[in-house]
Amino acid sequence: MFEAMHAKGTDLLKTSCELVYAKNLDEANLIEQARDVDAMIIRANGVITAALMDAAPGLKVIGRHGVGLEAIDLEAARKRGIRVVYTPQANKESVAEHFVGMALMLAKKLQLADQALRNTNWKARYELIGTELNGKTLGVLGFGRIGQQTARICHAGFDMPVIYFDTIDYPDAEKSLEARRVDAKTLFREADFISINMPLLSETRHFVNQELIGLMKPTAFLLNMARGPVWCEADVAAALKAGRIAGAGSDVYEIEPVTADNPLLALENFVGSPHMSAHTEEAMIRMSMVASDVLAVLEGREPAYPYL
Repeated sequence: MFEAMHAKGTDLLKTSCELVYAKNLDEANLIEQARDVDAMIIRANGVITAALMDAAPGLKVIGRHGVGLEAIDLEAARKRGIRVVYTPQANKESVAEHFVGMALMLAKKLQLADQALRNTNWKARYELIGTELNGKTLGVLGFGRIGQQTARICHAGFDMPVIYFDTIDYPDAEKSLEARRVDAKTLFREADFISINMPLLSETRHFVNQELIGLMKPTAFLLNMARGPVWCEADVAAALKAGRIAGAGSDVYEIEPVTADNPLLALENFVGSPHMSAHTEEAMIRMSMVASDVLAVLEGREPAYPYL
């Protein structure tokens, strides 16, 4: 295991496996420790490369504690016949709720209001005029499980019309959410709140850039719930600094851990969190249950959530 996970999953593994934790996540160390392993479980940090797979001749399955698979060389795993399992349903609720929390912070200027109160600046109540989510248009960039759950909460809770951009359409979700599929430029022109939920792929790197941000309303908000490199941080920071958009929020960054010189951190119309949107007690339990599918593969059973 690359890192520790919730005891629910760990205890399940202990019933059939000897657990070995990585001393550190450098590839050389991982290769040294992996020689006798039958399975690997990776969380948010580290990379499972072809070289690491080759160093573990008995490797049968890789488990991803979470959703994103960009840290696993999937083609190498496919070529070697190594199964890859993950937890695609585990964090959709927690990440969707995190979006709503950040959207409310931005719209209601709660971060600035809290700072004003702590500084006993009561007059801030006349200066910090927020906006409502109710009736505003939600644009979802990437309409998978998390994107749809975000839309479900916002549509039902705030009566928000939903538009989305994706490479495929979702007719059932369109019907239940009264959602409309549009192209990316239309989404950025029309949406009042935009939730970025795209996976990080070569074609989605810096997908959200100066061109698309330039189409946004000056009253609109942009929030990244996906991966840092899906948007261009420099372009987001420039738009915020110039007041071209009302605000932005993010749980993810182009360089993690975030460094003090990240330009977003100096801006009052930005709110952020340290890649923790999936870190609720409930989601951590569900993600740890990747252990169940790892054991299924090791025991010759079909896993519930296979990617490969």
